[in-house]
Amino acid sequence: MAKALLVTPPKNFEAAMAELDLLVDKMESGQLPLEESLSAYQRGAELIKYCDKVLSDAQQRIQVLDGGSNGSGGALKDFHQDAES
Repeated sequence: MAKALLVTPPKNFEAAMAELDLLVDKMESGQLPLEESLSAYQRGAELIKYCDKVLSDAQQRIQVLDGGSNGSGGALKDFHQDAES
């Protein structure tokens, strides 16, 4: 039976991406035993889910800050606006 994994959430998005990069490198090397490969795959899936949630939350925050509920379809506005506008 496989060992139970202790799931520790990443510190932040950047830490999750760095850990994911390391896992991918290890898995692509082909040097991991089967059980470690499965654990790495599972951890990678958790990290991807975490990153997806962080990015989704950021997108929602941007839409709120941009006034996405005003019927503009949530399109981002140019940062630099003309003085004549």
